[in-house]
Amino acid sequence: MGKEVKIWYDQEGDFLEVLFERKAGYFKETENDAVMEKVDENGNIIGFSILNVSALKEKPLSIDLKSHVA
Repeated sequence: MGKEVKIWYDQEGDFLEVLFERKAGYFKETENDAVMEKVDENGNIIGFSILNVSALKEKPLSIDLKSHVA
């Protein structure tokens, strides 16, 4: 059985969220103002969000998400 990935899009808010794991974490900024990464308490990436998806000019959107664990 594969790993579950949760994808949620709010059309009214134009907000996309993708979660690789359902656990406590917090959002951090990335180099792209529209993209936030969600990390757990150890700095492991557990998801990401994109604001104003329909207004993005960069197509395709490409960003590297990196674990922040030292």
